[in-house]
Amino acid sequence: MTQKLTILFDLDGTLADTAPDLLTAHNHVMNKFGYNSKNIDEIRNYVGKGAAVMIGKSIWNSARKELSKITDQKIKDQMIKEFLDFYGKNIVVDSKLINGVYEFLEWSKSNNISMGVCTNKQEHLAIDFLKKIKIYDFFEYVAGRNTFNYCKPDPRHLTNMIEVMGGDIKKSIMIGDSENDSEAAKAAGIPMILLKNGYTEKKVDEIYHNHLINDFVGIEKIISSYLHD
Repeated sequence: MTQKLTILFDLDGTLADTAPDLLTAHNHVMNKFGYNSKNIDEIRNYVGKGAAVMIGKSIWNSARKELSKITDQKIKDQMIKEFLDFYGKNIVVDSKLINGVYEFLEWSKSNNISMGVCTNKQEHLAIDFLKKIKIYDFFEYVAGRNTFNYCKPDPRHLTNMIEVMGGDIKKSIMIGDSENDSEAAKAAGIPMILLKNGYTEKKVDEIYHNHLINDFVGIEKIISSYLHD
């Protein structure tokens, strides 16, 4: 009998290319509050650590001389709220699943593999996104940046998920696209599958991983090596 395996997926840049819709929401906020907009390549480097970090980095890079505004928590909170409100209403406009994702999720389900999403997106946004892009039902659990008192790269984001899902840390795998995912996986002691061209400023060889993939086409071969009779 095939032994059960638990796979944890990052969301942004891993299951789906969400950068286009995040860019639209980001630029909406930047324009409203008087900052410069960004292009798709710039925004990809800000994705994955949450709205606050994304906006903070963007302001810092485009308005270094306006330090007082950067440190004004009230303005920052207003910007984050505006971002989350706008993004929540426009969450799946141009976002698309990464190539091979749906087929791999179907394969994993047919092989009795438990699956969960571990993201630094707000939990309600992650769930809404997964439902609207029609893959929510594949997952047993979704944990966002506000689900626990910590989030990636803290390994407890992963280990708590595995515990909630009734999994075994020795039979678990993380699939992600950035150092947030890899650092959490390494600290948790679970294998890491890294997607190339992720939402990160780091190069592939700077990010811990056990396997490297372009997309989800053919990933079944890697996962099968972790299934034991």
